[in-house]
Formats: sequence, structure tokens, C-alpha cells
Amino acid sequence: MFATGDFGQAGAVRPISVFETEDLDEAHAMLERTYTRMRLNVTGDEHHLRLARTDLGSLSLHHLTFGMHFDADLTPPDLISVARCRSGRMTRQIGRETLHCGPGTLFLPPPAVRGHVRVEDLDGEYAFFPADIFAQFADVAPGRKAGSIRFTGYRPISAQAAATWCQTYDYVRVTVAGTLQAAESLVADSAVRLLATVALSAFPNTAMHEPTIADRHDAHPANLRRAITFIDENADRDITPADIALAARVTIRALQLAFRRHLDTTPTAYLRRVRLDHAHRQLQAADPALTTVSSIAMRWGFASHSSFTARYHAAYGVPPSETLRRR
Repeated sequence: MFATGDFGQAGAVRPISVFETEDLDEAHAMLERTYTRMRLNVTGDEHHLRLARTDLGSLSLHHLTFGMHFDADLTPPDLISVARCRSGRMTRQIGRETLHCGPGTLFLPPPAVRGHVRVEDLDGEYAFFPADIFAQFADVAPGRKAGSIRFTGYRPISAQAAATWCQTYDYVRVTVAGTLQAAESLVADSAVRLLATVALSAFPNTAMHEPTIADRHDAHPANLRRAITFIDENADRDITPADIALAARVTIRALQLAFRRHLDTTPTAYLRRVRLDHAHRQLQAADPALTTVSSIAMRWGFASHSSFTARYHAAYGVPPSETLRRR
């Protein structure tokens, strides 16, 4: 299915909501209210629909289960959706091509393209993004308009790319969206960035990932210092590679090259290390009777307790719980 404007605003986190019905009129109304206007032609007497949904800022995750067979004509709006079929069948007409989806199929249908859909007892998971979000994580190729990154294919570039998307989606769904602590904004915003970045890696698009000659020239220490200063001063905010590159006055490609060339790391990894250091200092100063390791980890954007503990132990030689108890 395809989303309309009824999605979360940046920074907002909605708890998981569930809608379920066996009434065809209610199902049709919910689909149009949540996605887009459509003309349904349902066959058979079963009309079961279940939608479980959670919003993380501008990202919306949906788990749709159809216990029915139907055909629909619709025009989805200009949003990017990545869909995974868990079971059942769906056939989608895309221009002159027909996409057949069965268990395990991962695809990215083109937005705003009118088409015909046939659904047979489909159980699927969907991630919906605003189209402009991807410009925050990559530069467009030379000669293309800034901010005009678009996807050029609806199939993953490889089986490994598809597996990486599925693993990342499951991590976000279970570790971030599946916990009440996801209301911590840095965690939610990091989840949006993570899935958007993986989508850019998994599906063909117009982003340019390799540095140009100008990028190589700009990847010098002075620009790196500007980037580091910006990260150090804004680690408590939701900052993206585009924000850091703007502060350093370079492209995202030049920024990434500068960090690799001079620090043997990435801007994202450096930001994570700065946030880990802030968490370390908070653990040193916190009262163990009034706070927990998990709350401090969440405060600095670490959704997984086990991952935070492993990173902390590698950096400081002790588990974070020991630092907290030492106060």
C-alpha cells in the first residue's frame, strides 16, 4: 500500500497502534484514510484487515495483514516506501512491467505512479519515508539538481543488500520501535537515518558515493577541524552528515573522505564516539539510586543495551554498570 500525508512529523514518536476489522466497509475506509483513495474489487467472503503501525519522526513502519483477495486501482503520493512480503501474494503493475511478489520479496515501488494491484492474503512490512530525506545522507551526481536524489530501480542491487535491509529493519522494529523508550529523540532520529542510509545502499539511485577531484582537494585538515568542532558542540542534537558537511563547507563525499584520510573513521562513527564519551561522563557523575545505565545510553542515542555495553567496555575497559556503581 502507499502512504498519504497522515504520517509523523520530524521528532515525533507515536506508540504502536493496531487496527483490526473483518468489516469490508471499515477496512476500505481505513485503507483510504491511511494511504490513498482506491477502487477495491474484493472476491470471496473473507474481509480481514490488520494494520500495526508506529511512527519514528518522519519514518513510519507498518505491518499489514490482509485475510482477503482483492484488486485495486490507485495512485500513490510522492513518498518512498520499501516493502517486504512475509507471506501471501501481490502483483503490482509498474508501467509495462508486472512485479510479482511472494514470500521474501523486497521491493521499492516508484512513488506517484498510477497502477493496478492484486492482493492475495498478503502479510507485509513497509517503511515509509518522505522523498526529500535522502538528500541528508548523500550528494547527487554531477549535473543533477541538488536535493533531487531519486531511486531508479525497485529491486535490491544484490541478495546481500536485501539481507542487510531486512536485518536493519528488524533491528529498528524490535529494538527501537518495540520499546517505550523509543521516545528518546536521539534514538528515534538515529533509526530514521540508519534505515534511510541502508535504503540508499540497497536500491539503485541517483546519489553519487565516490569523491570527485574537488572533493579530494577539500578533504584537508582545516575542513576536518570545522567538522569536528561542529560535532563536539552539537552531539546532543539530531545532526546528519548533511549538517556536518554544511558546517565544514564541503560536500558529504569530501567530509567522508576527510575522516577516512586523517582519522581512519567515518563522521558517523566519530559522532558515536563523542556521544559515548558524554555517556561515560554522565555515568561517572550519576547517582545509581536515581538513574540507570539504560536511561543514560538512551539519552545519547544508544537503543541497544547490549551494544552500548560492548562499545563502552571496548572503550573504557569496564562495563558501564561498574562505572555507575563507583560514584
